[in-house]
Amino acid sequence: MGTWRGDIGNFSLFIWCFCFAVTLIIIIVECFDLQRRFPFFWYNIPITFACYFALLCLSASITYTTTFVQFLPLSPNRDRAIAAITFSCIACVLYGMEVAWIWDWYELGSNPCYVHTIPGLLKVLETLVACVIFGFISNTNLYLHQPALVWCVAVYSICFIQAAVAIPLKLFKLKYTLPIPFPIFQVGLTLLSVIFYSSAVVLWPLYQFDEKLGGQAQRSSDGSCRDDLTYYVCAWDQRLAVAILTAINLLAYMADLVYWTRQVFVKD
Repeated sequence: MGTWRGDIGNFSLFIWCFCFAVTLIIIIVECFDLQRRFPFFWYNIPITFACYFALLCLSASITYTTTFVQFLPLSPNRDRAIAAITFSCIACVLYGMEVAWIWDWYELGSNPCYVHTIPGLLKVLETLVACVIFGFISNTNLYLHQPALVWCVAVYSICFIQAAVAIPLKLFKLKYTLPIPFPIFQVGLTLLSVIFYSSAVVLWPLYQFDEKLGGQAQRSSDGSCRDDLTYYVCAWDQRLAVAILTAINLLAYMADLVYWTRQVFVKD
């Protein structure tokens, strides 16, 4: 009803619908006691998704408020949007409570779940930041005009797939099917991601903000940022957000690389 116009509104709506759909599936599985049929520890599924959904609802609440709701005039549409933000925040808190409850119920302190370990949390962060980046680069006009920027988008996609593959390998105990030890496998993938992201952290701001290379150094030079009332994040703000998120993910991958390198080469 006019409360989700624009890319950010669509992205937020997708997050809420996805969280609802997966949560409903988990409820059905547990209500009919189907978790016993899975060949892995079932608690890995709800706790992993709860971690993701808590962070996704938090990011949706923040971006939807700062880039959309604050620009809406006083109207029933604004009231509906505020109600959506309120329930999004409540969902974030409830998902966080679910993580804590599952931790206590299954006594994961003595039997740690992957997402409650350092590499697991880093993988959650890496994939989550990549998802937010994908939301900001949904506007293809930001990068299709420059091959270097297309490469950056390829970097985000490749590294996301690598991190997303590592999670089920660990969660479902599939790491033993690899032809090499899992820590060495992780070192190789993470090193590749660090190299790729290092190129993106240089190329993305260089081609987006350097006027000699066709970029826009000042926000005021972007015509899409001049309207006081917008239903989307203007192009310059999208470029800046992606640049910041790229740097954050590079730091996460570097920390991940340090961890796995110690696992391989440092013997306690």
